[in-house]
Amino acid sequence: MEVSTHSSLRRSQTHVRSIFEKYGIYIFLVILIIVASIISPNFLNPQNLKDILNQSAALGMVSIGQTFVILIGGGGLDLSVASVMSTVTVIMAHTTEGQNSLFLPITGVCLFFGMLVGLVNGLLITKRKVQPFMATLGMMIIIQGLRFLYTKGMPKGEFPPIQRYLATGDIGPIPTSIVSLIGMVIIALFVLRKTTFGRKVYAIGGNINTARLCGYNIDLIKIAVYMISGVMASIAGLYLAGWIGIADNWVGKGYEMDSIAAVVMGGTTFEGGRGGVLGTIVGVLIVMMLYNIVLLVGMPVQMQYVLKGVVIILATSFYASFRRGKA
Repeated sequence: MEVSTHSSLRRSQTHVRSIFEKYGIYIFLVILIIVASIISPNFLNPQNLKDILNQSAALGMVSIGQTFVILIGGGGLDLSVASVMSTVTVIMAHTTEGQNSLFLPITGVCLFFGMLVGLVNGLLITKRKVQPFMATLGMMIIIQGLRFLYTKGMPKGEFPPIQRYLATGDIGPIPTSIVSLIGMVIIALFVLRKTTFGRKVYAIGGNINTARLCGYNIDLIKIAVYMISGVMASIAGLYLAGWIGIADNWVGKGYEMDSIAAVVMGGTTFEGGRGGVLGTIVGVLIVMMLYNIVLLVGMPVQMQYVLKGVVIILATSFYASFRRGKA
């Protein structure tokens, strides 16, 4: 009888642990919303919620690309994304001078730029065996230097009205930027869950030796995910620039760390092979809500960094505890 009771209790505990492992980040999001609404009644103001969503769009886009990179494992991350975001901003403003007719061709140039940066990152990591941290850090610094040479430290120009609309407009009650983000999330989900490429990304992140024995082209897949990250950073930079409305050499500053934080909080592990885009988007919402709460309650803006750091540590230890429990 005691053995049966003990076995039943263990099954219940395992079931609860499984629920928290799968849905813990969503539960935390709901708790955060409840706490925020209690701390500040203005949190649930429709305009405030809309602002949070608008501000989440660019971070969500760049974090999707970061998710692919971290999923591949091997210590993969992309520190160059913020520099890509800033650079496409000045390219768009300098070359279009606010003309809608040039928006599409220059957008193509910006996407190609992001893809090229990702290609170089991928080649450095796979062919030259440079650690992802150092490769993407070096690329970040190179792009910064080239951008300052290009702008001479003084970016100029303005953005086309269509870019401003895509970043700040509405389709009914829903911000256009969120409609775009949802579309990108759907595409990313399809790629990761329904395509051979997505299965290979998870397989390589889960066990690179097994993936190699299966005949997967490891280097090609790694290069591809860094190219995806570069393209998503370019798109995010264009949306963020449209939201801000001015050309600046530092648009996107800090997004490299925020995107990594969102991905990790969302349950994607640095070991690779675990996690996904939906968790990342929840992580993005948590990051932006923390920023918003700090402002609503009148705390010093520096508290944003403190709270974000605390949540990252808690999220990492939370997922690590479940992995230890399974070992």
